[in-house]
Amino acid sequence: MGEEQKPIKYEPERSIKQGYISLWKEMFKDTRESKWLIRQLFLRDFKAMYNQSLLGVLWAIIIPLITLGTFIVLRSSGLFSVGAIEVPYPIYALLGLIFWQLFVTGILQSTNSLTSAGTMIKKINFPREALIFASFGNTIVSFLIQIVIVSILFSIYGFVPNWKFVLFPLMVIPILLLTCGLGFIFSIINGIIRDLGRILSLGLTFLLFVTPILYEIPESGVVATLARVNPLFYLSTAPRDIALTGTISYPFGFFISCALSVFVFFFCWMAFHLTETRIAERI
Repeated sequence: MGEEQKPIKYEPERSIKQGYISLWKEMFKDTRESKWLIRQLFLRDFKAMYNQSLLGVLWAIIIPLITLGTFIVLRSSGLFSVGAIEVPYPIYALLGLIFWQLFVTGILQSTNSLTSAGTMIKKINFPREALIFASFGNTIVSFLIQIVIVSILFSIYGFVPNWKFVLFPLMVIPILLLTCGLGFIFSIINGIIRDLGRILSLGLTFLLFVTPILYEIPESGVVATLARVNPLFYLSTAPRDIALTGTISYPFGFFISCALSVFVFFFCWMAFHLTETRIAERI
């Protein structure tokens, strides 16, 4: 009889074997050492986007203004009720819309970041997280431009925001974490299902209409129920509340949404890091 065949021993990958603490240290170390690469990728994408665009940075203004204009027309024609709003409607709507647009733009750009760098991923060994983080550069630039537009509206209407408006930069962090976390997962899925970007565009357009950002939340009904379990509602409207009144209308919902954003970001980042060695095979 031949030699007895030894059983095959299966072991987890190196990233799992090294433990979660070492894994997190490795992730932060890779990101820290990729700062130069992230900056260069952002500058490349920024120049490519605006040098080859007819309207350039104006797109950051045009898209939210078109959405805002649509709701203003619907409201003035009596086809759509936004509720009893005590401040000028353009200010109310745009303050919520810029945070929504931050989420939408960040999701779409991060989702396509890996597939748009397919050749680079196959030929160069580097932390793939750099592509995701770099994709948020243009998103933040667009957000800053829209903040300027909001400030102009304040001047036009003679509206003085609450002094807590200075907290706006901190209010950006939770929705950025949520967006980036989902971007990690969607970018991987997009490598397998290439039309995910189009599906997301349609889904996010529908989600805008059922999320009370451009109108007050109804007292009851399907929209009210969906809003209460939708973290985007709290993350988009809480900053507006701070700017207009200095208080948050739904503090508990906002706190839970912030905690969820932190969890989604770190969980999805870890999942992305553990699978990045196989990304090149799918792109």
